[in-house]
Amino acid sequence: MTNDLPPMPNTPPLPASKPTGKKRRNLIIAAAAALALTIGGIAYWISQPSYDDIVKGCEKALAAQYKAGGKGKPSACNDVKSDDYDTLVLNAAMGDLGWLDDNGNFDENKMLDDATP
Repeated sequence: MTNDLPPMPNTPPLPASKPTGKKRRNLIIAAAAALALTIGGIAYWISQPSYDDIVKGCEKALAAQYKAGGKGKPSACNDVKSDDYDTLVLNAAMGDLGWLDDNGNFDENKMLDDATP
């Protein structure tokens, strides 16, 4: 019977090498940079106003504009969706006319009182 196996090597194989000092330093720097970018991105995202905050600011700007007799779209309303802006304008106009109750809801009686001579 013949042995078809290759001969055994003289020395055992070397274990997988660990990163050298320079490679390890580069990995640490890359990981630290990725962590810093992630934390910075999250902080930036959290610091941005929510859509509700933008709408509330637009609502205040429209109320102030009506009191001052101004016209046009206030800059605080630039990021408000078109349909929401239209609703805010109507709400501000009704508030200026005195057709809203204390809770900011439309009061039909106040409107009818204005309409009757």
